[in-house]
Amino acid sequence: MTAHGIYRARVHARRCAVQALYQWQIAGHDPDDILLEFVEERELLNVDMDYFSMLVSTVPVQFETLKTDLENCLDRDWQKLDPVERSVLLVGAYEMRNCPEIPYRVVINESVELCKMFGTSEGYRYVNGVLDKLAQARRSPEVVASL
Repeated sequence: MTAHGIYRARVHARRCAVQALYQWQIAGHDPDDILLEFVEERELLNVDMDYFSMLVSTVPVQFETLKTDLENCLDRDWQKLDPVERSVLLVGAYEMRNCPEIPYRVVINESVELCKMFGTSEGYRYVNGVLDKLAQARRSPEVVASL
């Protein structure tokens, strides 16, 4: 697979993960059951299945840590956020914390695009601001080096 193909497969994995994490938040289903449902009932074409599975399995396990990271960057209560925006923020926070090989700007850009696709009309602006603050906290040397 080409580098572009790998990148697109990751984009699709994030897209599916946001949908799965939304379902996890709203319905409270077990992440493993959600993974099975996605694999069985949806056409997961061009999706990096390993990355998708890892996000859906690991984000709920790290939920409290990721939520704490994010709450330090929020100007409102976590529960008052739109559930789609929460899902996007969780994926972004996971990548900021655990995937140093993904540049922080890519994490933010991908999150903004996901929010534009699934979130409220202006939600992407909020997600951008929150993840920018999180990048400054979690990836300070990388942020400073990019200025």
